Amino acid sequence: MVGVLAGAAIGAGCHHSAPDNAPAAPGAPATIEVLKGGRWLFTYAEPAGTFATTDKPETIPEAARGLVRVIEPTDQMKGGADRVYVTNVGELLAGGKSSAKAMSREAFETAALAALPGGESSPFAGRQAAPRPAQAPAGAPSTPPGGTVPPGTTPVVTIYGTSWCGACRAAREYMTAHKIPFADKDVERDPAAAQELADKASKMGIPTDRVPIIDVRGRLLLGFDRERIEALLGQPT
Repeated sequence: MVGVLAGAAIGAGCHHSAPDNAPAAPGAPATIEVLKGGRWLFTYAEPAGTFATTDKPETIPEAARGLVRVIEPTDQMKGGADRVYVTNVGELLAGGKSSAKAMSREAFETAALAALPGGESSPFAGRQAAPRPAQAPAGAPSTPPGGTVPPGTTPVVTIYGTSWCGACRAAREYMTAHKIPFADKDVERDPAAAQELADKASKMGIPTDRVPIIDVRGRLLLGFDRERIEALLGQPT
């Protein structure tokens, strides 16, 4: 089963391509031109998993400039709550203008977070040499197979991981300790889970060469990062 997931993942390495464009809404352009000095608002990803907005693109940290949501209160920016326009602010600052394309809100937020340093994870490559996680100490919370989501319920969080990954184990224990219902899917033992993750990652334009990958309300996080999970769940850190 590892071949199903790793075959597409290892070749991708740690790089990811831009997510596919969202379908254009009726009457809305697929791309727009962004001009420096206009009445734009820019939304970018912060390391903690939150998103900040500014009207001064030069204040956006360089690490977050590659994929930034851009908003202007005109008719051309409208076209559906599930679609946003994104641009490269580095290009805008360097050349005075840039092109903004439409994509889904989930794809933008996933890709923007993926461009930042990831959370704790275990790579598929060389996994045989990786130490197995230690036994849980007495009294530590245990997680039943499949997570803690009642049958028939759509999970808010899904952990795609393996049995040997220490970061996956830490993510499960965190969800259990904080009483966050989650689905637990082993991408090594369950071909359907591996294909499900591959489909999601391909749509969002991110690699799958490490675990866990955590789906939080439709956004995929690379690795286990408590702050980013809490930010996407709307909980205080």
